[in-house]
Amino acid sequence: MGSLFCFSLIAFLLVLHPCFAKKTYIVHVKHQQKPPSYSTHHDWYDAQLKSLSSSSNSESLLYSYDTAYPGFAASLDLHEAELLRQSDDVVGVYEDTVYTLHTTRTPEFLGLDNQLGIWAGHTQQELNSAAQDVIIGVLDTGVWPESKSFSDVGMPDVPSRWRGECESGPDFDPKVHCNKKLVGARFFAKGYRMSSSSSFTNQPRQPESPRDQDGHGTHTASTAAGAPVGNASLFGYASGIARGMAPRARVATYKVCWPTGCFGSDILAGMDRAILDGVDVLSLSLGGGSGPYYRDTIAIGGFSAMEKGIVVSCSAGNSGPAKASLANTAPWIMTVGAGTIDRDFPAYAVLGNDKKITGVSLYSGKGMGKKLVSLVYNTDSSSSLCLPGSLNPKDVRGKIVVCDRGTNARVEKGLVVKEAGGVGMILANTVESGEELVADSHLLPAVAVGRKLGNVIRQYVKSERNPTAVLSFGGTVVNVKPSPVVAAFSSRGPNTVTPQILKPDLIGPGVNILAAWSEAIGPTGLEKDTRRTKFNIMSGTSMSCPHISGLAALLKAAHPEWSPSAIKSALMTTAYNRDTTNSPLRDAEGDQLSTPWAHGAGHVDPHKALSPGLVYDIRPKEYIKFLCSLDYEMEHIQAIVKRPNVTCAKKFSDPGQINYPSFAVLFGKSRVVRYTRTLTNVGAAGSTYEVVIDAPPSVTVTVKPSKLVFKKVGERLRYTVTFVSKKGVSTMSKTTFGSISWNNAQNQVRSPVSYSWSQLFN
Repeated sequence: MGSLFCFSLIAFLLVLHPCFAKKTYIVHVKHQQKPPSYSTHHDWYDAQLKSLSSSSNSESLLYSYDTAYPGFAASLDLHEAELLRQSDDVVGVYEDTVYTLHTTRTPEFLGLDNQLGIWAGHTQQELNSAAQDVIIGVLDTGVWPESKSFSDVGMPDVPSRWRGECESGPDFDPKVHCNKKLVGARFFAKGYRMSSSSSFTNQPRQPESPRDQDGHGTHTASTAAGAPVGNASLFGYASGIARGMAPRARVATYKVCWPTGCFGSDILAGMDRAILDGVDVLSLSLGGGSGPYYRDTIAIGGFSAMEKGIVVSCSAGNSGPAKASLANTAPWIMTVGAGTIDRDFPAYAVLGNDKKITGVSLYSGKGMGKKLVSLVYNTDSSSSLCLPGSLNPKDVRGKIVVCDRGTNARVEKGLVVKEAGGVGMILANTVESGEELVADSHLLPAVAVGRKLGNVIRQYVKSERNPTAVLSFGGTVVNVKPSPVVAAFSSRGPNTVTPQILKPDLIGPGVNILAAWSEAIGPTGLEKDTRRTKFNIMSGTSMSCPHISGLAALLKAAHPEWSPSAIKSALMTTAYNRDTTNSPLRDAEGDQLSTPWAHGAGHVDPHKALSPGLVYDIRPKEYIKFLCSLDYEMEHIQAIVKRPNVTCAKKFSDPGQINYPSFAVLFGKSRVVRYTRTLTNVGAAGSTYEVVIDAPPSVTVTVKPSKLVFKKVGERLRYTVTFVSKKGVSTMSKTTFGSISWNNAQNQVRSPVSYSWSQLFN
């Protein structure tokens, strides 16, 4: 018995030792060097792994990628990883990266419920009918298939070209749970499984199946293409018809996210399979930090998708309002920020001095009545944030607690207050969140307020001997003005990977969005939330991304011949920059005017995007010239492009020369920057456009020619724009913005421009 114990202990210690602990690695291979003795790359990779050590076996090879990446994912220890790095057949060995999720009224807000002609000569019904041939692939936390949002009533047979399928699991039966609407449901868990087996946490492993235990994936999939569902609401809030952007499009879900995150190896496998299955649009409401494109899982998989004609739509991230906080910045990816819609959920805090404070809430339980109760705010940092374990029950029992927003989840703060005996919470914004209001379905009466009113409440508590308050809730209101407003959480530029590419590309609805939900979890996502709901209201660029994915599907249905870059261009150049009060778009952070670093080209406008007039098209070979301009090693470019014979014989002298629908002008050693762009006519033959320039005082902008005459549909015409920084202008470390538009009576094809200086020109 003793010897068995010693053996077990030694084995346990070996697992703990970093040299022996197995981790997931993604291996970039020179796949063109496969010896002819191996019939498949999978066999070759398997043999390579078995040759490393006696501990390597067939289970070490987790994924063999076909289209998304030239290589494989494997379970390796440090020694095995180092041996692979030394192989002549291997370009690089990279430890698996963990990505995070970026966590109705919107069809009406976007004008998609208008039954009149939506694009030249076609009705909404005709567009929806065409969309039945479009398949949206959603990489996320899976799907709750019983949701009515995935009903296939009235749907015709699945397109014969579709090669996807539904996979079975302990809680998922393909014959029961998939249909003509939900045409695919797969899961990819090997990266997650490796991480779970090598970590010593008490967190139970989630069943491996396509089923959504989190809610996020069901929400995003139904936002993109959910079927219409009447009487949808979250406990009475936002009641009405819930429907996706492309309600007749098909949905295929790829579960790549698990309780511990979304692992790069699983994401690549999901993208690889989705491309082979035949999706038309890929929607990814997830991301990580920014880095070189050859180390970016989503960028690499996205390039393969783009080459196959697949539109790739990704969330920009929820790390705003910090500058340079963007994720998913590759130019072949649609990078989507978030804005508000014209619906709100007002709630009120009446203070003891009779001052009425307006905020928002989705609290649906028993109200507080009209009796004032004590109000408390602890200025100690952890207590003011209402972090777990920070509140003393003696101080808060029976009282309303003021909590600063930030650090931990908003709904968790409410739970902390409730468990300490508090009867209500006022969630007050700080400088970082500004005036942005995000409603939550709290477990106790709670009201969220902006920074200015939060400061009023903080000052009241501080100055009053016996501060009191009472909370009440006002349900749902619509036609809120101004809207949209850029969400403070929406990640911002500049683009640190390639500063010459302006990102985000555009914004869409991403605040307080109602969509389908998993009934495996409560609306807050907290373990102690025992409530269940078929719909939930969520906020994040995770919510704005599937709006754009669904709209891209509509454009694909209307214009099946358009490339992904043409669809992106149409959505960007027709976006609007003025809100419902006809004022320039505002930013919730600081309640100031927004800039293209926050909103990109502007807020999406589906009606105009369907008939944009002109598009900036980009062919795959131009993306290769772009990559060559970044001075990457050839092997790294091959990792993205996946062609052994690719060369940089032709490359841009500046990454900004790519035919992008926006401009990011960097004045460095020279005060002159010159770019040439090509516009393709997708409007009527005989169309004439004239340029309109909006430039800051510090820059002179010249466009030649100033008029473009397109004789034919499909004709491509070029123009050259010269940006000159004026002498003696004090612009160091300052950024300004402008635009270049090509206009006629029918269309305004607008490109935002950002200007940055790294030195002063005298």
